[in-house]
Amino acid sequence: MAPHPGIDTDSLKDAARKDLLDLLEGVRGKKNLVIEQSLAGPVGIFVKFSTLQDYGVDRVFFLENDNLDASQKNVLFLASGEKANQCLAIAGQIKRLQQSSSVEHDFSIIWVPRRTLVSDRILEEAGVLGDVAIEVLPLHFIPLDQDVLSLALDDPFGDLYLEKDPTSIFLAAQALMQIQHKYGLFPRIIGKGDNAKRLMELLLRMRSEAAAEESTATSRLGIMPSSTIESLIIIDREVDMVTPLLTQLTYEGLIDEMFGIKNNQAEIETSIIGQAPGQQPKAQSGAPQQQSLKRKIQLDSSDKLYAQLRDANFAIVGPLLNKVARRLAGEYESRHGAKSTAELREFVNKLPGYQAEQQSLKTHTSLTEEALKHTQSETFSRVLEIQQNLVSGSDPTAQHETIEELIARDIPLTTILRLLCLESTISGGIRPKDLDVFKRLILHAYGHQHIVTLHNLSQMGLLVARTAANPFYIPVGGVSGSESKVTNYSALRKQLRLIVDEVNEQDPNDIAYVYSGYAPLSVRLVQTIVQKQHLLSVTRGSADLPPGGGGSSSSAQGFAPFEHSLQSIRGATFNQQQKAESEAAAKARRMLTGGGGGGGGGKEKTVVVMFLGGITFTEIAALRFVGKGLEGAGKRVLICTTGVVGGRDVVGSAVEKGDFGKG
Repeated sequence: MAPHPGIDTDSLKDAARKDLLDLLEGVRGKKNLVIEQSLAGPVGIFVKFSTLQDYGVDRVFFLENDNLDASQKNVLFLASGEKANQCLAIAGQIKRLQQSSSVEHDFSIIWVPRRTLVSDRILEEAGVLGDVAIEVLPLHFIPLDQDVLSLALDDPFGDLYLEKDPTSIFLAAQALMQIQHKYGLFPRIIGKGDNAKRLMELLLRMRSEAAAEESTATSRLGIMPSSTIESLIIIDREVDMVTPLLTQLTYEGLIDEMFGIKNNQAEIETSIIGQAPGQQPKAQSGAPQQQSLKRKIQLDSSDKLYAQLRDANFAIVGPLLNKVARRLAGEYESRHGAKSTAELREFVNKLPGYQAEQQSLKTHTSLTEEALKHTQSETFSRVLEIQQNLVSGSDPTAQHETIEELIARDIPLTTILRLLCLESTISGGIRPKDLDVFKRLILHAYGHQHIVTLHNLSQMGLLVARTAANPFYIPVGGVSGSESKVTNYSALRKQLRLIVDEVNEQDPNDIAYVYSGYAPLSVRLVQTIVQKQHLLSVTRGSADLPPGGGGSSSSAQGFAPFEHSLQSIRGATFNQQQKAESEAAAKARRMLTGGGGGGGGGKEKTVVVMFLGGITFTEIAALRFVGKGLEGAGKRVLICTTGVVGGRDVVGSAVEKGDFGKG
């Protein structure tokens, strides 16, 4: 993926690396680093351990393991200032080391992304606040790729919708303000959802506060509207709970479903992908190993083959790998045709690239074979069939017998919960007597601790009883002021054509290819803003859709002409324009930049799409597909999110981890 014009995601990575290394350099001499486990992955994206060693880090400990030793005088903690339990853990480890060690230690804490009053209060009550030097690492958006920025929060879904913790909204606002300070105001902020509206209002407030500070401190005239950004589109995960509950069917999504992808890495058993290059399998002696060895593999665009495969529907990955294998074999055999020394030298220069690509091909072929076994299993087929029946509008009660059978087979609880939550979300709840039956079956099969799990899912609105014959609240009248309390998928299925019967997975012409026939509602909402003509042709049933998703449209019109459809989607709708503090200054800037007020002059524009509450890999693939359709109009899509989630994360945030049967 090419870098975004104007918005350089690599610069965010470089700035984060520089800030962290400067803080490390500020602690002189050798030091032990104690890092919060959920921060290790994001930090590993922009700095390697070998670099940390160059800046004096001797050993690294995980904060949660509570195994810090006294091997170094300098001890540096790197943790989130938002979490009280992490503050308590740091205070406890400092006190333990002070009491047990004969060495007088120098303690430092780096809070990410900010220092809080709560963290200070906890350290003060523990009696260690005066013993530590405190710094802040303002780590906000982390580039997962050239077109994806993430806050990489530990539980972006559960924190917002189960705990009702608005911290992620505040952190998202801070991160987006960083972009506005560097590249100019988002000329227009459009979005859907109550939390999305809160984020928009917070951005406006932060802008006012920044303008007030600038007017007193400097002679600047405030932040100007950006000449490189067209708009900010904010999607609240709550408006579309169905999409993350479905099984992801892109290559990247399926790997996430099977193994989990965290911070561009997946842990895979060596029995599947083999040892890392250059490593030899160790000879086993005595009893066989109880646990399979795993190794981490990097999954991002630095692997050119993975960049080609990740957004493809899994059904076509096999033929794509076959094509790459034939090409590599042909290129490697071409060495026999080298007649001159220059040709031979050229082949030798290319050899490292061939070997790296060959290793990548081997890895992804192994992963594909494992995924093929998974998708051909009876359980996978039956789960997928239930999901497709539910989203296509079939009678949900006809699926109950199969779900009951899957419970009897003791398949993972999260899979069962995803199916039940999917039915509840699409149908506006489950019939009370049916829901009672399922609750009883779950408690008997998986344990009575899941009384808490079922309560949590109910609190999030994912698993509820249907309280009326027509469970949906459909507002009547105008769009202004009318907000639906639930998303009416029955109406939207037709209005926005969420189900596409004939999908060309080989050469797709609609985002529905990512779920083999279902178009994610969240991405359809983005299309109502940036691809109006394409979406109108889709909803009217045109058979001749241009590949890549068609042309673009101006975001100035907001959701028009799809306002009627938005009445069937829960949450607030907004379309906020941002103007310069001084119109004279804005006019002068347009003259200097040749923008003409509309961002002309042949400049490419970026559409920033922000997902609150998490985004799936399949939605990322669909947004990339939308972005390809906009390239002809000189536009690009930059994806921002509070974190990457899947169905396992959505229901997993509600699952009770304890066991009531054990003390």
